[in-house]
Amino acid sequence: MRQIIITSIMLICSNVFMTFAWYGHLKNYNEKPWIVAAIISWAIALLEYLLQVPANRIGHQVMNLGQLKILQEVITLTIFVPFSVFYMKENLKQDYLWAGLCILAAVFFIFRGGLLAKG
Repeated sequence: MRQIIITSIMLICSNVFMTFAWYGHLKNYNEKPWIVAAIISWAIALLEYLLQVPANRIGHQVMNLGQLKILQEVITLTIFVPFSVFYMKENLKQDYLWAGLCILAAVFFIFRGGLLAKG
């Protein structure tokens, strides 16, 4: 269980960096040439990978690949919605709720064999 908690925390941190690398430039560097935004995004993405790679290695010791991927998708949506609403000032859309429900269904199906179902 400790490995799942460590993996989750590292993936949450990694996903914050990923979200800023992928979308932050749309707010912060929109007036800059795309190459500047790309270089800054790559630097942020490096921080993401420094967390994501070890997190996936730790998580894969106790979860299968599908479980690890669905965990990442849950974290992605959990980080993206507040980022979109509070940082990017986008409107909260009902579609986020429907997407969240679909991901919850995916969580059910991928984890129904058990949390530590490796293989």
